[in-house]
Amino acid sequence: MINLTSHALLFTLAAIGVSETSYLIRKRMAAEKPVCPIGEDCGIVLNSKYNKLFFGIHNEIIGILFYALFAAIMALIVIDIDTSIPWLTIIYFFLVAASIMSLIFTYLQWQVIKAWCFWCIMSAATIGLMDLIVITSKIV
Repeated sequence: MINLTSHALLFTLAAIGVSETSYLIRKRMAAEKPVCPIGEDCGIVLNSKYNKLFFGIHNEIIGILFYALFAAIMALIVIDIDTSIPWLTIIYFFLVAASIMSLIFTYLQWQVIKAWCFWCIMSAATIGLMDLIVITSKIV
């Protein structure tokens, strides 16, 4: 039996993540500073050498790919497509990887860059909420 409420919440959080990361991508492509409602200048973090940790790809590109793929898989689970594929196991491993990266990015902001990016913290909170839902609902 699937827990549709948990899956719907995870899908919604993934959609929020797509929104967060697409905002940062749009701002970077337009060479505009993102609005940073709290914390320091988000540009310090977003323009640091740590914004391309994997293969020279901006972290927000990797983030949007994670969130979009996560949302797509959650949608497949909700509509019960091809149950022979272990979708829940796949999203579990994606979420573990995203959680580890989120912790690394938070540490970098706190101890290395010594500046905070509102959008990065929002993304970390989104992933943290996803973790909480997976852990408390025991869907994996």
